[in-house]
Amino acid sequence: MFRNYLKIAFRNMLRHKVYSFINLFGLTVGLTCCLLITLYITNELSYDKYHAKADRIYRVTRNFVNQDGTVNLHLGNIAPPFGPLLKSYFPDLKEVVRVLQNNAVVAVNPERTFNEEDIFFAEPAFFKIFTVPLLSGNPAKALNEPNTVMMTEKMAEKYFPNQNPLGQVLRLDSQLNLKVTGVYESFPANSHFHPNFLVSFVTLEDSAVFGRENLRTNYGSNNFATYLLFPKDYPVKNVAAQFPAFLDKSMPAEGANAVKASSWTNLFLQKLTDIHLYSHLDTELEENGDINTVYLFTAIALFILLIACINFMNLSTARSSIRAKEIGVRKVMGATQPHLVVQFLAESMLFALLAVFIALLLTKLMLPVMNSFTGRELSFTIQNSWLLALAMVGLAALVGLLAGSYPALFLASFQPVKVLKGKLTTGKNSISLRKVLVILQFAISVVLLVSTAVVYKQLSYLRNRALGLDKDHIVNLNYNSTQLGPKYEAFRQELLSNAAIKEVGRSIGVPSDRLLNSMGNARLQTADSMAASPVAFQYLGIDQDFIQTYKIKLLAGRNFSETYPTDDSMAFLLNESGAKLLGLNNPQEGIGRSLEYGNRKGRLVGVLQDFHFESMHEKIKPIIFIIPDGRQYSDISVKLQGNNIAAGLAHLEKTWKKFLPENPFDYNFLDESFGRLYEAEQKQGLLFTIFAGIAILIACLGLFGLASFATEQRTKEIGIRKVLGASVSGIVTMLSKDFLKLVLLANIIAWPLAWYGMHRWLQDFAYRTTISWWIFGVAAVLALVVALLTVSSHATKAAVANPVKALKTE
Repeated sequence: MFRNYLKIAFRNMLRHKVYSFINLFGLTVGLTCCLLITLYITNELSYDKYHAKADRIYRVTRNFVNQDGTVNLHLGNIAPPFGPLLKSYFPDLKEVVRVLQNNAVVAVNPERTFNEEDIFFAEPAFFKIFTVPLLSGNPAKALNEPNTVMMTEKMAEKYFPNQNPLGQVLRLDSQLNLKVTGVYESFPANSHFHPNFLVSFVTLEDSAVFGRENLRTNYGSNNFATYLLFPKDYPVKNVAAQFPAFLDKSMPAEGANAVKASSWTNLFLQKLTDIHLYSHLDTELEENGDINTVYLFTAIALFILLIACINFMNLSTARSSIRAKEIGVRKVMGATQPHLVVQFLAESMLFALLAVFIALLLTKLMLPVMNSFTGRELSFTIQNSWLLALAMVGLAALVGLLAGSYPALFLASFQPVKVLKGKLTTGKNSISLRKVLVILQFAISVVLLVSTAVVYKQLSYLRNRALGLDKDHIVNLNYNSTQLGPKYEAFRQELLSNAAIKEVGRSIGVPSDRLLNSMGNARLQTADSMAASPVAFQYLGIDQDFIQTYKIKLLAGRNFSETYPTDDSMAFLLNESGAKLLGLNNPQEGIGRSLEYGNRKGRLVGVLQDFHFESMHEKIKPIIFIIPDGRQYSDISVKLQGNNIAAGLAHLEKTWKKFLPENPFDYNFLDESFGRLYEAEQKQGLLFTIFAGIAILIACLGLFGLASFATEQRTKEIGIRKVLGASVSGIVTMLSKDFLKLVLLANIIAWPLAWYGMHRWLQDFAYRTTISWWIFGVAAVLALVVALLTVSSHATKAAVANPVKALKTE
């Protein structure tokens, strides 16, 4: 009997090819989108969970509080003294590890020299906290000695191809010789950081930048990611509650009134598995994801799947009456109601399962495209995703049951005598259900259309908003200042000797990067004394040429200058936000006042106009500008002539290789670096466009099918109207207006939902556009036009048909 049901199902599919295609295509596309997005969401939720002790690992974060109680900064990294002090103050802690991220030039020989960014200095406890499979070396000893390094197998092959890397030597920034003591597997993609090299932490004790005493006493250098391992089932909240007392005991009180540390800075605990989706602090080891994006994609997946399922159910119920005579004959021949219910359910589930099978194949084919959009390394095989595939089969079965249950129960209950006499009516409830489903479909489509428009409007706003600096034709290069040393001025003059190069400046960090983690407390002279309470500031180390290179506007005072020898150690610049934080309503009134920052004392010599150093996701922060001690810079910015970029780059490369022959010539254009800050939003915008298009396509296919069915049902009515003198336009209007009313109602329902969702999305930006009223109007018009084109094609065809053919059977 079941074989007979399948045979009938396939015959019906072949007999009604258009409806079969619409049903199968819509459900297949919906399931494919849902499956792709589910793979993405599953991957996002899996970050850092592969560590065996993930549920017991926490990161320590730090914030800084202004005098009015508002949070100035919240950093994902903390100062180096905290690690050992936490271990001592909280003896129940199993392990504490400090990690310092760095970039450097790594070399084996002149032929194998590369700029590397993911170099991490780590303490030996690293392997006791994190799960890191080793390929060679002893984790208990590999990072104990100074000047030792471990690397991933990819780096081992890169620097020592076809060799045993153990015992080999790497040279770091032409200064440190590091002995290779181990090789480990690369961290998986779903990790919040990916160290390619692990250098022994004790190496820092002899470094010029840090040093043993600095690591022990410097509470301003917040560059160290610090992780804690707790015992099983430990009350972690108890530790967090003791942080204020810990800070007051560990850190010296500052200011004339001996201000306690806990009054201006705090520590927090952050679960390891929460970092990727829930952490958007001022310093992160890598760019994290966002739980709001997960929610957004979840909603999109459900929306598209819902639209596809609605189509499936709509067309199934709409065409139920066409098979009424078949049911009547079957009943006369002895078929019982249960037999008919099973038959219809089997046909519906066959459609759904066939759609799942095709969707699984399409998912496999579309996965590389999805990976390019999301920047993830998603994979899908039955072996690693069998549970997901099983869930999709279950979902298809559920959809099949829901879609098939109504027509099955409805048709199976027909009285055969009435059916065979042609007295069957489909009933008002069926019509009402279909209307509700059409409204729901188009409401979802309009929400996606509005969301797409808002995303693109925000991206346009970000691209066109004034940054407060000149980002055009500026090239940034990273370097180690000790490698140039006293040769820098000769290097700069040789660059400027070429007319294609306009300006050259140095800094510690460049615009489009994150500001330094290092913090200092600033005090500005008031009317008669220095301010009692310290104010936490991030600083930017720049030279005398940086401001001119970026064309940053000076609001008051002067720039740093070589004509003032004390500028190296006693001069400060502030941005507008920094001046306001220190109580200056007028920038000019602070010029010449005494200013203290950390251990440096001097005077405020200038105030700069606010400019965007970081992404517009972040508010412009208060910044204090200094010439760094020993002129230890890390970046060079070169302004090129806009009409001669190629010549400028050629001269820059030639000069670079002359003065820094051991450093690879790697550069970035600043405007491209700023553009990369919004790649995630650009991809979101494109995905919104694609998914909105898919949603509308599926909805229109369903509307096409319903319009076709409605037209068929009213064929004789149309014929009579034409005989009585109705015009083609009148008939088209009659057939179209009912559907357009539904689409208009869908818009009214969708607008508040779309506004709320996009309002929440825009909150992620410190600087954002507005949600304009015209966006809703455009979305409404577009939805109505698409619906009209879809419905009117059938309506026009029916209206111009020969009425004789419609009435000849009467």
